[in-house]
Amino acid sequence: MSDTEEKYYDVIVPPGVPRTIIIEIADKFDVEVVTRQQPLKYANMDGDVRNLLAFRCKRDVAPQVQDYMMDELKKFIGEDED
Repeated sequence: MSDTEEKYYDVIVPPGVPRTIIIEIADKFDVEVVTRQQPLKYANMDGDVRNLLAFRCKRDVAPQVQDYMMDELKKFIGEDED
């Protein structure tokens, strides 16, 4: 990678995130929605690899995307503390 190429990071979208939140984040932050293979570490699925959605974005945008997604999920499931 040359010095002029920008490095991108993936923010994994947890399974079950509503499409409306995914679309809203893609529009609001101008990020690319991609698929990424991710090993799972849950009880009977330990070691299984699944294709999960992720937001591909610049490093400075990744924490904003993560925080916004978690805040919107909390609102969606009714755990908004505000």
